[in-house]
Amino acid sequence: MTHRLAGRGAATFAALWFATLAGAAEPSARVSVDWTDPHAFSDSRDNPGIRQMRPEEWLALLSRHLERRADRVLPAGERLDVTFTDVDRAGRVEPWRGPEWNDVRIVKDIYPPRIDLRFTLTGADGRVLAEGERKLRDSAFLMRSTPDDSDPLRFEKRMLDDWLRKEFKPARG
Repeated sequence: MTHRLAGRGAATFAALWFATLAGAAEPSARVSVDWTDPHAFSDSRDNPGIRQMRPEEWLALLSRHLERRADRVLPAGERLDVTFTDVDRAGRVEPWRGPEWNDVRIVKDIYPPRIDLRFTLTGADGRVLAEGERKLRDSAFLMRSTPDDSDPLRFEKRMLDDWLRKEFKPARG
């Protein structure tokens, strides 16, 4: 299933274009990232006032990040398919602050990032090596540093990086 960004504005286009340039090469066909209905995700339900970026836009950026990082981790010949089933980004809109705050995501430790996903890892011979569902959480997300403090998805990207490192760590021998 392919998700396209329909009706995106110039700012969104520019952000995606720069994100693509930052990634340089196209992601490998060995990694596929998809998502279920983003409007049913916790983040969409809990933050209806946010108009800065539509869910499909930030999901595309998260997907691109995961594709690039997973491609570096996987051994040659293996394929990884991931589906995001729920995402709740770090922070919340706090409507009691007033209408001028409707586009401001307040990031506090009581609003940690959460990502639920399904994955299938397939070997070069087509055999399923691993599969499952994972619920990624980082309740200490504000206590750890991130490489780019200006990236609005830095906490979610770091959580995905941690999952890749733990789930697909190289075999020691």
